[in-house]
Amino acid sequence: MSGKLVVHIPSLPMAQRERISAAAAAKGLVLCFADDMQDALREAADAEILFTQAAGLAKAAPRLKWLCTPSAGVNNFTGPEVFASPEAALSNSSGAYGTTIAEHIVMVTLNMMRRLPEYDEIVARREWTRNLPIRSIRDCRVTLLGTGDIGQEAALRLRAFSPACLIGVNRRGRNPGDMFDRVVPLAELDGILPETDLLILSLPGTAETEHLMDERRLRLLPRDAYLVNVGRGTVVDQKALEALLRAGHLAGAALDVFEQEPLPQADSMWECPRTLITPHVAGNMTLPYTVEKITSLFLEDLDRYCAGEPLRRLVDRSQGY
Repeated sequence: MSGKLVVHIPSLPMAQRERISAAAAAKGLVLCFADDMQDALREAADAEILFTQAAGLAKAAPRLKWLCTPSAGVNNFTGPEVFASPEAALSNSSGAYGTTIAEHIVMVTLNMMRRLPEYDEIVARREWTRNLPIRSIRDCRVTLLGTGDIGQEAALRLRAFSPACLIGVNRRGRNPGDMFDRVVPLAELDGILPETDLLILSLPGTAETEHLMDERRLRLLPRDAYLVNVGRGTVVDQKALEALLRAGHLAGAALDVFEQEPLPQADSMWECPRTLITPHVAGNMTLPYTVEKITSLFLEDLDRYCAGEPLRRLVDRSQGY
């Protein structure tokens, strides 16, 4: 086949660029690595395929047939005016981030339960206090709101800590990979929250999930429960969560995502007690495994695209996943 593939992922290492170059040459594609955004905009004018996280390139590509984003989330690609070519297919890199985000979930959970932020402050003062009460994942009732790649990888790792149960929550109530002790449909979420010690959110940002965890549902959690959000910030009513944390309703929250990003410097959430903040780094493209997986997933779908077969990670732009 003939056609033009434009790759705009400035951080992509040379090893992955070489793999893409070899695949493009084998398929007769014209390949352009455009690290500068202005160069990418020019190259996109006659591109058939884009591999990029920059939504602005979709608007600059009237001949586009397929855009693959190296992200799992596709919020910036779902607006009605994003694509100059409305029929262009959109795919994501879902399946590449489970390992790194699951490790992040374990890290922040242990940080909160074992009071590491407070011990950091104690050590910074050169004090020798050793008596802070701690908690354990052992015998913990864990609810995973979202049972996709991230939820399954998190469940796999958390299982090693001997929790009391791992309950999954999704739209259909199915148990993907048989990774959970039980899976309930989203309609039964309210009944599960009062029995949850650790709530892990890994949902996409869609109209259906916006403020799914509102004040009413947050109050259903026990006062000593923990919340971890690695999905999208819009899933949680951030102001309601902050108010409950300040009131002592929850034991802690680890937030990697926020309703507005970057989190404004003046936002009061920065100083919210019992809150562990990370700047949307749980699934960053800095882990070599993740970068290699993203490249492999793209090349797998490139094979399918060139063969006229359906893409494995095709996204419904109207649904947002």
